[in-house]
Amino acid sequence: MTDSPTPNLPVGNNLKIGLFHLGSGMADVITTGIWNRVMISDLGYAATPVGLLVSLRYFLAPISVWAGRMSDRYAVGGYRRLFWIWLGRALMAISIIAVGLGTAALMRGGGATGLAGGADAGLWLILSLALILFSFGNAISGSTFLALIYDRASESQRSRAVGIVWTFLLVGFAVGGIAFGIALPAHAEGEATSFTPELLQNLFVIAALILGTLWFGSLVGEERRAKAGQVTNAHQEYTTSAVADLRLALKDRSMRFFFWFLSLSMLFAFSQDLILEPFGGQVFNMPASVTTRFTAYWAVTAIIGTIVFLVLSRRIKWLTNTNMSIMGIVFLVITFGLFTLAAFANIRQLVTPGLIALGIGLGIWNVGTLGLMMDMSPFGRAGTFLGFWTLVVTLARGIGVAGGGILRDLGLALTGSLSTAYGLAFLIGTIGLIVSLVALLRVNVQAYKAAQNEQSTPASAEHVLVGAMD
Repeated sequence: MTDSPTPNLPVGNNLKIGLFHLGSGMADVITTGIWNRVMISDLGYAATPVGLLVSLRYFLAPISVWAGRMSDRYAVGGYRRLFWIWLGRALMAISIIAVGLGTAALMRGGGATGLAGGADAGLWLILSLALILFSFGNAISGSTFLALIYDRASESQRSRAVGIVWTFLLVGFAVGGIAFGIALPAHAEGEATSFTPELLQNLFVIAALILGTLWFGSLVGEERRAKAGQVTNAHQEYTTSAVADLRLALKDRSMRFFFWFLSLSMLFAFSQDLILEPFGGQVFNMPASVTTRFTAYWAVTAIIGTIVFLVLSRRIKWLTNTNMSIMGIVFLVITFGLFTLAAFANIRQLVTPGLIALGIGLGIWNVGTLGLMMDMSPFGRAGTFLGFWTLVVTLARGIGVAGGGILRDLGLALTGSLSTAYGLAFLIGTIGLIVSLVALLRVNVQAYKAAQNEQSTPASAEHVLVGAMD
């Protein structure tokens, strides 16, 4: 193996890699947006089984730790990260096609009441297996994609790298929502579905081909090939399990506080995800045409916040990952405070400023926090730890989404007032975000890095770097 140059990720390559997450955002739209609507609104199926299938990605998230660990250890077919990334995305593309074909078959049978029980059950089995496949593919490719960025970019470039791919993810949501919405419009009130089963399945098949092209083409040439089957971390023997490695790492004070910051900030930041639109509709009687714009408000401002702070962080040394994370959380605290006041005091005019603050907060917070995830991943074992952090944020987000709805229902049961119920949910979110900020203020990234450097000799670091880039 030849010596490897210092990791360097030019902006042009960073933009090319970002196309990967453009596809990720579009995939999220077609599976958790379009498919949801077709199954529930157009075909008349209950929301519970559809919701459970869509949320499978949260339950399969632990697989990301295993995939990250394997990508740290071995080169498969000459590649450490790309093998897992492309395998996972191939499974996702295949599953999208299967979901499209299975849903079109249900549609031909007439929906919830049209098919015989056996045929209906068989198609549901196909859909279930397809979405399990989708979730499995997402789990093994998500953390290894982050690990590829970790390998590919120098330390000073990682905030910019993750910020750009995060922006592409947001753009993917917007592009997917517009494009798929135009291709598969919802039917007007009082008339049958405005699309045929053939149109539905063609949309899913074409989408899978487009997404597969994005996922493959964006990463071609972005990892240098190593010898197949080679243990890449030659100077770091994996004599312990991943659980033992993580337990040992969490003995570090900064690592423990980062774990709590990451968990609590993700959980409470997304506790509004399920209840925000219903809040506008039930408390302020906003029509659906207005509440559907909520995502547009915060997504656009999140993109702006991300881009602005990516540029500023390159020019202002004070804007470290830690400080950007702090600023992001402060904006989110302001957001939840505005929503809390709007609910308790019935002030509709506070909703739009809250949505704008939400987007800015999420944009800054994601740039800083994704950078911190890489800062808090030990050198040479980025795949294992980024898999662990991916698991943490995925499970925390899932709990947060469900928890917001639970808090709203409990508040309504206790008080009988919708305004109070939503206000209590937002108030608890505000308090939770403040606690996460307290945890973040106790994270000392520089001390953690210094401790890691003391544990690694220059020779071992060099060999690890060679393994990452060859």
